[in-house]
Amino acid sequence: MFIDIAKIFVKAGDGGNGAVSFHREKYVAAGGPDGGDGGKGGDVLFQADSNLSTLADFRYKRKYAAARGENGRGGRCSGKSAPDLLIKVPRGTLVKDADTGRVLADIWDDEPQVIAKGGKGGWGNTHFATPARQTPRFAKPGLAGQQFNVQLELKLLADVGLVGFPNVGKSTLISVVSEAKPNIADYHFTTLTPVLGVVPLGEGRSFVMADIPGLIEGAWEGRGLGHQFLRHVERCRMLVHIVDVSGSEGRDPKEDFRIINEELQKFNPQLAERPMLVAGNKCDLAEEEQVADFRRFVEELGYQFFPIIAPINEDVDPLINAITAQLQKLPPILRYQPEPVELTPVEELEKGRTNVTESEGVYTVDAPWLQRILQTVDLDDSESLQYFQRVLVSGGVIDALREAGCGEGDTVDIYGLEFDFVE
Repeated sequence: MFIDIAKIFVKAGDGGNGAVSFHREKYVAAGGPDGGDGGKGGDVLFQADSNLSTLADFRYKRKYAAARGENGRGGRCSGKSAPDLLIKVPRGTLVKDADTGRVLADIWDDEPQVIAKGGKGGWGNTHFATPARQTPRFAKPGLAGQQFNVQLELKLLADVGLVGFPNVGKSTLISVVSEAKPNIADYHFTTLTPVLGVVPLGEGRSFVMADIPGLIEGAWEGRGLGHQFLRHVERCRMLVHIVDVSGSEGRDPKEDFRIINEELQKFNPQLAERPMLVAGNKCDLAEEEQVADFRRFVEELGYQFFPIIAPINEDVDPLINAITAQLQKLPPILRYQPEPVELTPVEELEKGRTNVTESEGVYTVDAPWLQRILQTVDLDDSESLQYFQRVLVSGGVIDALREAGCGEGDTVDIYGLEFDFVE
C-alpha cells in the first residue's frame, strides 16, 4: 500500500535527576556531598533509507519515544545517558511540526537529522556545596525532552514529472524509456500510485522520471486521484505535459492542456513557473491537421511541442534529448530548507509558563517546570528551602503572585505545598 502522508508523535528522553547523597566512610568525618549528575535523555533522529518507498509503517505505530537518562548516584557517579532513537523514513520525506506547519527537516541524504533533542541531566548536590552551605540537601531534576506532533510528507525525488489527464499515455512513455513497469490498460486511473523510472543516457548519465497518476479538473480541491499525488510534482525540476492530441475520448486537447495547467497553478503557483515541454501522444489516431493545429496552439503559448507515438517508441528520442538539454540548465532537485527549533537555554527551560489563579483567598500556582524542582527539595532542610525560595524569585513566581493580587499573609498553594505569602 502506497502511503505518502502520516502523522506521528515523537518525544525525546527526559534527563535523569541529580542525586542527593553524602560521602560515608569509616574514619572520614564530614565527607561532604557526593551526589552525581543525571544522564542526558536520548534524541529522536530521522534518517533516509533507500529501501523504503512508503510511509505505511507509520499507520500502525504512531508514538515514538526515546529513553530517559539514568538518575545520578552517590559516590559522584553520573547517570548513564540514554541511547538515541533512530527512525528511518523513505528518502525525500519532509518532516513538519503538525501544530505549526514549520519544516523541521528534509530527509534527503544518509546523515541522521535530530528532530527532538533530549533533556539534559540534572546536577547532583555536589554542585551546590559552598563554604557556607556544606551539606546541600537538594539537587536539580533533569530537563524534559522536546516533543512534537510530527507530520511526515513523502515528496518523490524526480528530475522530471509526467502530468496529464488519465489514459493519455504517461505510463506507456515511462515504460518505453526506462525499466519501470507500471500497470498499463485502456481505462482511466490504471496507475494508482506514482511510478519512478531511471532514464539512461549512456556514459553513466541518467535522470529520474516520475509518472504522476492522472489529474482531472478539480484535482487541487480533492477530486479524482491526482490530488493525492500533486505534492510529488513539487520537487520535479521540470514537467512534461502529455496530451492526447487525437481527442480519442471525446475531449478537446486544448481544453485538456488548459485544465491541467490551471490545476497545477491552483495547487502551487510555483508549479506554473516550472519549465515544461509538451508531448502530443496518440498521433497515429489523429489527423495531420489536428496535430498541426495543436502544435500552433502550444508554440504560441511559448512551449516546445513533440509529437510522439509512445507505445511503439516513435519520435520519443527527440523528446528525451530536449529533456536532457533542459535539465543541464536547471538547478538541482528542490530541497526544502528546514526551520529548526531553536534549543532553549537551560535557564529558560527552568523558567517556563507560570499561571496564578485565586479562589476563596487561596492563590494557586500552576507552573509545570516548578513541579519538577519541588520534587527534589527537602522541606525539612533550611538550606534546601532557601534554594527553593531563590528559584521562586528568579523564576518570576513571586512577581506573578503579586500581579495576581497576592499580599502579606495570603495563602499560596504550589502543588499541595501551602504557605503564607511574606513580602
